[in-house]
Amino acid sequence: MRLWNKRPAGRFLAPFIIIVILSVIRAFSVFAADGLPRLADMAGILSDSEWAELSEKLDEISERQQVDVVVVTAQTTDGEPAGAYADDFYDYNGYGFGDGRDGILLLVSMDERDWYISTTGFGITAFTDAGREYIAEKILEDLSMDDYAAAFTNFADLCDDFITQARTGEPYDEDHLPKESFGVVGSLAAAFVIAFIVSLIVTGVMKGQLKTVHSQSKADSYMIQGSLQLTKKNDLFLYRNVDRRKKEEKKESDNPGGSRTHTSSSGTTHGGGGGKF
Repeated sequence: MRLWNKRPAGRFLAPFIIIVILSVIRAFSVFAADGLPRLADMAGILSDSEWAELSEKLDEISERQQVDVVVVTAQTTDGEPAGAYADDFYDYNGYGFGDGRDGILLLVSMDERDWYISTTGFGITAFTDAGREYIAEKILEDLSMDDYAAAFTNFADLCDDFITQARTGEPYDEDHLPKESFGVVGSLAAAFVIAFIVSLIVTGVMKGQLKTVHSQSKADSYMIQGSLQLTKKNDLFLYRNVDRRKKEEKKESDNPGGSRTHTSSSGTTHGGGGGKF
């Protein structure tokens, strides 16, 4: 079992102490390959039952997919950018499968209200920039409402789906994201559209059965012949309205899909992104 790797200046000494305590309290959980829990709730925002259930889910997905799916909560990053904190937490604590250290880590920092998703190895392939933003949108509502267990559970399930999809050779990306289910509102809307179409068909059939009424293309039949005399007519041009808009040019920096990457302090290549909740 690899021990917690020390960083210069002991930046992660406090998290190490907290995780040791959590490890003693929750001794029956399954750990990542290097001995660290895949759920590091250092901020203490989950109940024991929530922690146990989510830990089991993260472990099962990670072992089955051979991609570490990790959730970390911190009370604060002590002024360090959330992205750097998440990357370093992953790198210096031995997460990841295989030579590429395949995995994904979600960091939530309570004091700063920051979230960040860091990807490594196959995780960079499976979680493109567009895919990562899609996942973020699905968990941000629960995060903002402090329903952390729901957010983390949804994150784990989405990760499982995205990894499976990436195994097929076509990861979810900006032109290929998961299809949304209708839900209750969508189902009601679909029912309304179907009912509207059926009503049009019924009224069309009823209209066709009216033999005594015929539509007229002109108003001539409603006028007395010779009752209207035009003495003068001409065409008058009133005005012209021209709407000019500048054509937007596509910038070379526009993201064509895939994942943008960067290098962490350890020299490891990561993808990732984050924001506020």
